[in-house]
Amino acid sequence: MTKLTKKQKLALEKIEAGKSYSLNEAAKLVKEITNTKFDASVDVDVRLGVDPRKANQMVRGVVSLPHGTGKTIRVLALCTPDQEAAAKEAGADYVGLDEYIDKIKAGWTDIDVIITMPSIMGKIGALGRVLGPRGLMPNPKSGTVTQDVAKAVKEVKSGKIDFKVDKFGIVHTSVGKVSFTPEQLTENAHEFIQTLIKLKPTTAKGTYVKSIYLSSTMSPGIKIDPKSVEN
Repeated sequence: MTKLTKKQKLALEKIEAGKSYSLNEAAKLVKEITNTKFDASVDVDVRLGVDPRKANQMVRGVVSLPHGTGKTIRVLALCTPDQEAAAKEAGADYVGLDEYIDKIKAGWTDIDVIITMPSIMGKIGALGRVLGPRGLMPNPKSGTVTQDVAKAVKEVKSGKIDFKVDKFGIVHTSVGKVSFTPEQLTENAHEFIQTLIKLKPTTAKGTYVKSIYLSSTMSPGIKIDPKSVEN
């Protein structure tokens, strides 16, 4: 068993055993128990009462966080020449087509999101082996395959994220940084959880939101009372 550091022990002492906190309380507490020298990410883990092996219980969606993620998102816009200027103006870090497809084929993946157009997906399909394992493959469901590339770039840059339930029925995402105010973290997390609730599959039976935990990169998880985020 890994020995806890003094800071980790102090952090655990601040979390009351067996207690479920309100989202607002958890947002304040996660800042108190994080002692990293860097600006740690704040994450939410939600366990859902779904069976991800069934196609009709797969939970996947997008959400625009009111205060963004706090991360610098590197966006590649693979588009036709007529959309390049608008994509650059919207904030895309890289804009082009064939030259970037060749770079990706050669192993370049120094990007976080790829946005493209339906007419170009035929060319991008060949990149599946490189992009798929890294979660970079554009998808219409996440809004990264669209006719309006500039709008999609702007949304991603301003805090739009996509999420998907994993094989264990858990949805994990980042909702900000420790440098955010408790109010910003609360509002971002609330927006994400409300989006999850709206996506409840009609075939899911029993309790849908089974548990919610808030944590930072190096902190213990803080259990949140699901009732505190129901509306």
